[in-house]
Amino acid sequence: MGKIISIANQKGGVGKTTTAVNLAASIAVIEHPTLVIDIDPQSNSTSGLGIEPKSVTNSIYEVMVGGVDINDTIRETELPFLDLIPSHINLVGAEIEMVERSERERILFKAIDGLSKKYDFIIIDCPPSLGLLTINSLTASDSVLIPVQCEYYALEGLGQLLNTIKIVRQHLNRELDIEGVLLTMYDTRTRLSNQVADEVKRYFDDRVFSTIIARNIRLAEAPSFGKPAILYDATCIGAKNYLSLAREIIQKNKKLFKSSPVLSK
Repeated sequence: MGKIISIANQKGGVGKTTTAVNLAASIAVIEHPTLVIDIDPQSNSTSGLGIEPKSVTNSIYEVMVGGVDINDTIRETELPFLDLIPSHINLVGAEIEMVERSERERILFKAIDGLSKKYDFIIIDCPPSLGLLTINSLTASDSVLIPVQCEYYALEGLGQLLNTIKIVRQHLNRELDIEGVLLTMYDTRTRLSNQVADEVKRYFDDRVFSTIIARNIRLAEAPSFGKPAILYDATCIGAKNYLSLAREIIQKNKKLFKSSPVLSK
């Protein structure tokens, strides 16, 4: 059985989608079958993996609202071991359309049943909110990865996210765990980045990943070309950081998978 990881933080601009795309691509490069589910109406993971959202006919929206079989929405990407379930701007109204549904918090959970037999990792890119789409994602997941930017007010709002995770555990998904906290947008030139990193580590202790994602121009450029950083420029520091994170996560979950020869490199 594979691992389902939601990437969530209701605060925008923390590197959530960058992490979803590049972590998934890096895991796929290590030859673990991986699926990205883009459940953010902004559709940035979709375009970041080379698919034009406006061209999508079957998306996660049709699954959540229309009851379309999720297998009919899966798209291949440029990487052999990486698939995508795209998003669409129509998803922006999905929460209103779902509100009258019975067990509305479990729609995604029921829809993806069986997919973890096909993929080693399923990465869900959540919207920057704690609404019904994010609740669905957390209910369907084994764990949540929390990106935190190394800037002012880094911990602002995280209490609310942690409270939401606690509520989901109590009422919807007792097995939900925190996969880890990821420090993003780290700038080695500034004292602020070091101060924020220290503060986050004091707050979350051993839940903080050893890997830190450095601020990197090539990493920021890659989405405009519809590519993860590892395809855009595999030598850049951003691509190397996310490959390191992928190895860290695979190592943490090694009991779930057969050993990979690439992992030991």
